[in-house]
Amino acid sequence: MTHIFHRRLDKPPPRAVAGDGAYVIDSEGRRYLDASGGAAVSCLGHSDPDVRAAIVRQVESLAYAHTAFFTTKSAEALADLLVGSAPPGIAKTYFVSGGSEAMETALKMARQYFVESGQPERCRFIARWQSYHGNSLGALAVGGHQGRRQLYGPLLIDTSHIAPCFAYRGMAPGEDEKTYGRRVADELETELLRLGPETVCAFVAETVVGATAGAVPAVPGYFSRIREICDRYGVLLILDEIMSGMGRTGTLYACEQEDVAPDMICVAKGLGAAISLSARS
Repeated sequence: MTHIFHRRLDKPPPRAVAGDGAYVIDSEGRRYLDASGGAAVSCLGHSDPDVRAAIVRQVESLAYAHTAFFTTKSAEALADLLVGSAPPGIAKTYFVSGGSEAMETALKMARQYFVESGQPERCRFIARWQSYHGNSLGALAVGGHQGRRQLYGPLLIDTSHIAPCFAYRGMAPGEDEKTYGRRVADELETELLRLGPETVCAFVAETVVGATAGAVPAVPGYFSRIREICDRYGVLLILDEIMSGMGRTGTLYACEQEDVAPDMICVAKGLGAAISLSARS
Protein backbone atom coordinates (compact mmCIF):
# COMPACT_ATOMS: atom_id res chain seq x y z
CA MET A 1 0.00 0.00 0.00
CA THR A 2 1.18 3.50 -0.79
CA HIS A 3 0.18 6.84 0.67
CA ILE A 4 1.36 8.64 -2.46
CA PHE A 5 -1.37 9.90 -4.78
CA HIS A 6 0.15 8.45 -7.95
CA ARG A 7 -0.99 9.57 -11.39
CA ARG A 8 -2.51 6.15 -11.98
CA LEU A 9 -4.53 4.65 -9.14
CA ASP A 10 -5.01 1.24 -10.76
CA LYS A 11 -1.34 0.45 -11.30
CA PRO A 12 1.54 1.58 -9.06
CA PRO A 13 4.65 2.70 -10.96
CA PRO A 14 7.95 0.81 -10.71
CA ARG A 15 10.21 1.97 -7.90
CA ALA A 16 13.29 3.80 -9.15
CA VAL A 17 16.34 3.12 -7.01
CA ALA A 18 19.32 4.34 -9.04
CA GLY A 19 20.45 6.23 -12.10
CA ASP A 20 23.27 5.63 -14.52
CA GLY A 21 23.82 8.28 -17.18
CA ALA A 22 20.86 8.07 -19.54
CA TYR A 23 19.26 5.18 -17.63
CA VAL A 24 16.93 4.88 -14.65
CA ILE A 25 17.14 1.58 -12.75
CA ASP A 26 14.21 0.12 -10.82
CA SER A 27 14.09 -2.15 -7.75
CA GLU A 28 13.92 -5.23 -9.98
CA GLY A 29 17.12 -4.29 -11.77
CA ARG A 30 15.41 -3.23 -15.00
CA ARG A 31 17.05 -0.37 -16.87
CA TYR A 32 14.94 2.28 -18.60
CA LEU A 33 16.44 4.53 -21.27
CA ASP A 34 15.38 8.03 -20.22
CA ALA A 35 15.35 9.29 -23.79
CA SER A 36 13.66 12.61 -23.02
CA GLY A 37 15.25 13.41 -19.66
CA GLY A 38 12.07 12.72 -17.72
CA ALA A 39 9.82 15.68 -18.39
CA ALA A 40 12.60 17.30 -20.43
CA VAL A 41 14.38 18.00 -17.13
CA SER A 42 17.35 15.68 -16.53
CA CYS A 43 19.59 17.13 -19.22
CA LEU A 44 22.78 16.24 -17.33
CA GLY A 45 21.89 12.58 -16.95
CA HIS A 46 21.44 10.59 -13.76
CA SER A 47 24.02 10.34 -10.96
CA ASP A 48 26.77 12.09 -12.87
CA PRO A 49 29.80 12.21 -10.52
CA ASP A 50 30.64 15.84 -11.28
CA VAL A 51 27.06 16.93 -10.59
CA ARG A 52 26.97 14.94 -7.35
CA ALA A 53 30.23 16.49 -6.22
CA ALA A 54 28.98 20.03 -6.96
CA ILE A 55 25.81 19.41 -4.94
CA VAL A 56 27.80 18.04 -2.00
CA ARG A 57 30.18 21.04 -2.04
CA GLN A 58 27.24 23.45 -1.89
CA VAL A 59 25.38 21.55 0.84
CA GLU A 60 28.53 21.29 2.95
CA SER A 61 28.77 25.08 3.05
CA LEU A 62 25.10 26.19 2.88
CA ALA A 63 21.93 24.34 1.91
CA TYR A 64 19.44 27.22 2.06
CA ALA A 65 19.23 30.94 2.66
CA HIS A 66 15.95 32.88 2.43
CA THR A 67 16.11 35.25 -0.52
CA ALA A 68 14.16 37.92 1.34
CA PHE A 69 17.13 38.35 3.67
CA PHE A 70 20.25 36.97 1.97
CA THR A 71 22.05 36.61 -1.31
CA THR A 72 24.72 34.00 -2.02
CA LYS A 73 27.77 33.67 -4.23
CA SER A 74 26.12 30.85 -6.21
CA ALA A 75 22.94 32.82 -6.88
CA GLU A 76 24.87 35.91 -7.94
CA ALA A 77 27.10 33.88 -10.28
CA LEU A 78 24.11 32.20 -11.92
CA ALA A 79 22.28 35.50 -12.34
CA ASP A 80 25.40 36.99 -13.96
CA LEU A 81 25.50 34.08 -16.41
CA LEU A 82 21.80 34.26 -17.27
CA VAL A 83 21.71 38.02 -17.75
CA GLY A 84 25.09 38.16 -19.48
CA SER A 85 23.81 35.79 -22.18
CA ALA A 86 20.28 37.21 -22.41
CA PRO A 87 18.82 39.38 -25.19
CA PRO A 88 19.15 43.17 -24.84
CA GLY A 89 17.01 44.73 -22.11
CA ILE A 90 17.06 41.73 -19.76
CA ALA A 91 18.88 43.03 -16.68
CA LYS A 92 17.58 41.11 -13.66
CA THR A 93 16.82 37.52 -12.66
CA TYR A 94 14.24 36.36 -10.12
CA PHE A 95 14.72 32.82 -8.81
CA VAL A 96 11.78 30.60 -7.87
CA SER A 97 11.21 26.86 -7.46
CA GLY A 98 9.75 25.62 -10.76
CA GLY A 99 8.30 26.41 -14.15
CA SER A 100 4.71 27.04 -13.12
CA GLU A 101 5.88 29.42 -10.41
CA ALA A 102 8.07 31.23 -12.91
CA MET A 103 5.05 31.78 -15.16
CA GLU A 104 2.86 32.90 -12.25
CA THR A 105 5.56 35.37 -11.23
CA ALA A 106 5.81 36.77 -14.75
CA LEU A 107 2.04 37.30 -14.97
CA LYS A 108 1.95 39.02 -11.59
CA MET A 109 4.96 41.17 -12.42
CA ALA A 110 3.36 42.27 -15.70
CA ARG A 111 0.24 43.32 -13.85
CA GLN A 112 2.23 45.13 -11.16
CA TYR A 113 4.31 46.94 -13.77
CA PHE A 114 1.22 48.57 -15.25
CA VAL A 115 -0.30 49.37 -11.86
CA GLU A 116 2.93 51.05 -10.77
CA SER A 117 3.18 52.95 -14.06
CA GLY A 118 -0.33 54.38 -13.73
CA GLN A 119 -2.21 52.00 -16.06
CA PRO A 120 -4.29 49.89 -13.64
CA GLU A 121 -6.88 49.20 -16.36
CA ARG A 122 -4.42 46.75 -17.94
CA CYS A 123 -5.42 43.42 -16.42
CA ARG A 124 -5.86 40.99 -19.34
CA PHE A 125 -3.56 38.51 -21.05
CA ILE A 126 -3.52 37.08 -24.55
CA ALA A 127 -1.92 33.68 -25.29
CA ARG A 128 -2.18 30.95 -27.91
CA TRP A 129 -4.22 27.81 -28.33
CA GLN A 130 -2.44 24.46 -28.08
CA SER A 131 0.06 25.82 -25.58
CA TYR A 132 1.07 24.80 -22.07
CA HIS A 133 2.46 27.11 -19.40
CA GLY A 134 2.05 25.15 -16.18
CA ASN A 135 -0.46 23.56 -13.80
CA SER A 136 -1.06 26.37 -11.29
CA LEU A 137 -4.23 28.37 -11.91
CA GLY A 138 -2.69 31.46 -13.50
CA ALA A 139 -0.39 29.43 -15.74
CA LEU A 140 -3.24 27.08 -16.63
CA ALA A 141 -5.41 30.07 -17.57
CA VAL A 142 -2.95 31.38 -20.15
CA GLY A 143 -2.35 27.84 -21.38
CA GLY A 144 -4.30 26.83 -24.46
CA HIS A 145 -4.83 23.10 -23.96
CA GLN A 146 -8.59 22.62 -23.83
CA GLY A 147 -8.56 19.26 -22.07
CA ARG A 148 -6.38 20.49 -19.22
CA ARG A 149 -8.39 23.70 -18.81
CA GLN A 150 -11.91 22.30 -18.99
CA LEU A 151 -12.44 21.05 -15.43
CA TYR A 152 -11.02 24.21 -13.88
CA GLY A 153 -12.63 26.76 -16.20
CA PRO A 154 -14.63 28.59 -13.50
CA LEU A 155 -11.44 29.14 -11.49
CA LEU A 156 -9.31 30.58 -14.30
CA ILE A 157 -8.66 34.23 -15.07
CA ASP A 158 -10.27 35.35 -18.32
CA THR A 159 -7.63 34.98 -21.04
CA SER A 160 -7.93 35.42 -24.80
CA HIS A 161 -6.30 32.89 -27.11
CA ILE A 162 -5.24 33.21 -30.73
CA ALA A 163 -4.00 30.59 -33.20
CA PRO A 164 -0.57 29.05 -32.69
CA CYS A 165 2.12 29.34 -35.35
CA PHE A 166 2.04 25.72 -36.51
CA ALA A 167 2.83 25.72 -40.21
CA TYR A 168 2.44 21.96 -40.69
CA ARG A 169 -1.18 22.13 -39.53
CA GLY A 170 -2.19 25.71 -40.24
CA MET A 171 -0.60 26.89 -43.47
CA ALA A 172 -3.20 27.28 -46.22
CA PRO A 173 -2.73 25.84 -49.74
CA GLY A 174 -0.60 28.18 -51.82
CA GLU A 175 0.57 30.12 -48.75
CA ASP A 176 4.30 30.46 -48.10
CA GLU A 177 5.82 30.55 -44.60
CA LYS A 178 6.32 34.32 -44.59
CA THR A 179 2.70 35.02 -45.51
CA TYR A 180 1.43 32.41 -43.06
CA GLY A 181 3.55 33.75 -40.21
CA ARG A 182 2.34 37.29 -40.83
CA ARG A 183 -1.29 36.14 -40.95
CA VAL A 184 -1.26 34.29 -37.63
CA ALA A 185 0.85 36.95 -35.91
CA ASP A 186 -1.64 39.61 -37.01
CA GLU A 187 -4.32 37.75 -35.05
CA LEU A 188 -2.70 39.34 -32.01
CA GLU A 189 -3.42 42.83 -33.31
CA THR A 190 -6.99 41.86 -34.18
CA GLU A 191 -7.57 40.56 -30.66
CA LEU A 192 -5.94 43.60 -29.08
CA LEU A 193 -8.25 45.90 -31.00
CA ARG A 194 -11.27 43.79 -30.05
CA LEU A 195 -10.42 43.92 -26.35
CA GLY A 196 -9.03 47.43 -26.29
CA PRO A 197 -5.23 47.48 -26.12
CA GLU A 198 -5.36 49.67 -23.04
CA THR A 199 -6.78 46.69 -21.09
CA VAL A 200 -4.03 44.18 -21.96
CA CYS A 201 -0.90 43.50 -19.91
CA ALA A 202 0.99 41.00 -22.03
CA PHE A 203 1.10 38.42 -24.78
CA VAL A 204 2.38 35.02 -23.61
CA ALA A 205 3.88 32.37 -25.89
CA GLU A 206 6.23 29.41 -25.89
CA THR A 207 9.17 30.18 -28.16
CA VAL A 208 9.07 26.51 -29.15
CA VAL A 209 5.88 24.65 -28.24
CA GLY A 210 6.73 21.57 -26.22
CA ALA A 211 4.17 19.72 -24.13
CA THR A 212 1.02 20.05 -26.25
CA ALA A 213 2.14 19.92 -29.88
CA GLY A 214 5.63 18.43 -29.79
CA ALA A 215 8.68 20.58 -30.58
CA VAL A 216 6.94 23.12 -32.82
CA PRO A 217 8.96 26.25 -33.68
CA ALA A 218 7.39 29.31 -35.25
CA VAL A 219 8.17 30.14 -38.87
CA PRO A 220 10.91 32.74 -39.47
CA GLY A 221 9.68 36.28 -38.92
CA TYR A 222 6.70 35.35 -36.72
CA PHE A 223 8.11 36.54 -33.41
CA SER A 224 9.62 39.65 -34.99
CA ARG A 225 6.11 40.60 -36.11
CA ILE A 226 4.72 39.77 -32.65
CA ARG A 227 7.34 42.06 -31.11
CA GLU A 228 6.32 44.89 -33.46
CA ILE A 229 2.66 44.54 -32.49
CA CYS A 230 3.43 44.45 -28.76
CA ASP A 231 5.56 47.58 -29.08
CA ARG A 232 2.87 49.39 -31.08
CA TYR A 233 0.26 48.90 -28.35
CA GLY A 234 2.49 49.03 -25.28
CA VAL A 235 1.93 45.35 -24.44
CA LEU A 236 4.63 43.26 -22.77
CA LEU A 237 5.97 40.13 -24.47
CA ILE A 238 6.50 37.15 -22.13
CA LEU A 239 8.26 34.16 -23.66
CA ASP A 240 7.96 30.77 -22.00
CA GLU A 241 11.25 28.92 -22.54
CA ILE A 242 10.81 26.53 -19.64
CA MET A 243 11.14 23.59 -22.00
CA SER A 244 13.02 25.08 -24.96
CA GLY A 245 15.60 27.30 -23.27
CA MET A 246 19.01 26.63 -21.77
CA GLY A 247 20.83 25.59 -24.94
CA ARG A 248 18.28 23.23 -26.45
CA THR A 249 18.05 25.17 -29.72
CA GLY A 250 21.78 25.85 -30.01
CA THR A 251 21.79 29.12 -28.07
CA LEU A 252 21.16 29.62 -24.35
CA TYR A 253 17.79 31.23 -25.06
CA ALA A 254 15.62 29.98 -27.91
CA CYS A 255 14.51 33.52 -28.85
CA GLU A 256 18.08 34.30 -29.90
CA GLN A 257 17.41 32.28 -33.06
CA GLU A 258 15.13 35.07 -34.29
CA ASP A 259 17.04 37.90 -32.66
CA VAL A 260 13.92 38.82 -30.67
CA ALA A 261 14.17 40.44 -27.25
CA PRO A 262 11.13 39.80 -25.03
CA ASP A 263 10.33 41.80 -21.92
CA MET A 264 10.43 38.67 -19.75
CA ILE A 265 11.75 35.14 -20.30
CA CYS A 266 10.79 32.19 -18.10
CA VAL A 267 13.24 29.29 -17.89
CA ALA A 268 13.33 26.08 -15.82
CA LYS A 269 13.76 22.35 -16.57
CA GLY A 270 17.19 22.46 -18.23
CA LEU A 271 18.25 25.28 -15.90
CA GLY A 272 18.04 23.12 -12.79
CA ALA A 273 18.49 19.69 -14.44
CA ALA A 274 16.19 18.03 -11.84
CA ILE A 275 17.44 20.20 -8.98
CA SER A 276 14.37 22.34 -8.29
CA LEU A 277 15.05 25.76 -9.78
CA SER A 278 13.61 28.22 -12.27
CA ALA A 279 14.03 31.86 -13.12
CA ARG A 280 12.09 34.75 -14.53
CA SER A 281 14.45 37.19 -16.25
